[in-house]
Amino acid sequence: MYEVKLLSFLMARIGKALLVVLGVVVVNFLLIHLAPGDPAAVMAGEAGATDPQYIEELRRQFGLDKPILLQLWIYIQGIFHLDFGYSYRNGLPVLDLILDRLPATLLLMTCAFVFSIITGVTLGVLAAKSRFSGKRKWLDSLIMICALVIYAAPLFWLALLAIVLFSVVLGWLPAFGMESIGANLTGLARVWDIATHLVLPTVTLGCFFMAVYARLTRASMLEVIGMDFVKTARAKGVPSGLIIRRHVLRNALLPVVTFAGIQLGQMAGGAVLTETVFSWPGIGRLMFDALMQRDYQLLLGVFLMTSVMVVLFNLLTDLVYQLIDPRIELGA
Repeated sequence: MYEVKLLSFLMARIGKALLVVLGVVVVNFLLIHLAPGDPAAVMAGEAGATDPQYIEELRRQFGLDKPILLQLWIYIQGIFHLDFGYSYRNGLPVLDLILDRLPATLLLMTCAFVFSIITGVTLGVLAAKSRFSGKRKWLDSLIMICALVIYAAPLFWLALLAIVLFSVVLGWLPAFGMESIGANLTGLARVWDIATHLVLPTVTLGCFFMAVYARLTRASMLEVIGMDFVKTARAKGVPSGLIIRRHVLRNALLPVVTFAGIQLGQMAGGAVLTETVFSWPGIGRLMFDALMQRDYQLLLGVFLMTSVMVVLFNLLTDLVYQLIDPRIELGA
């Protein structure tokens, strides 16, 4: 019975996800093509050619001479055949460029998410526990002040500050790139080299979300602590640590999981700035370069891939609900 409900839930969510992705594709396509600037004219100008016939030939080659609705239909047909178009700037298919950069972005997002959720929830639990036990209330105030400062700090400022402090002044960590250029490392040495390059982008991208999770976890736990079943457990003499672990934390994690699913999509957007500052070779950096070069096909491909990732993250969030609280029915 549960398997049937799970299959029905997945089919319904996949159907809705396809409609959402299709809507995103249409909106992004229309917005990008309605934006000022002609990629054919830009490429002709960079080549030093201002001949109208040459520009018109470029427009015909890119398919920009067709009506916009026809261009949209051709693009949607290509997507169903896994053809995201061709990047004339890079001389490669868009899908190949995205798949080449996607592992780096997924690695950065995964590390930043794990860092932010573990650190944020841990700090939130410590703050709530300090408030709940009545001991070390200064720890609660200190954690909340630090979380507020980190939340208010701009992401690019944190990135530049981390580079100056840990790379330029202390010399502990590399500042740019994914691995040492020309080192030709293999095996564990290459893994360690990538890990050292990953530290600063991970911490920078994860700090903002860590502050959010810390404040949300603390607020959720304090709300659950005020409920009757917690007061009953305290009246029975159950140790505060056991109450926190068995009764409070599990109920308080549901809002955190909900917010984490939403924030995963936002983390993909934050990766654009982080990858640009740290020269991390991911799709965020690829999207920035495509925007500067007016590479419409590549830009649309990155938008599509990001939309698919957000939809998958939201579906994964719904499934994680079942692990935390099986009482939640699928599709509810």
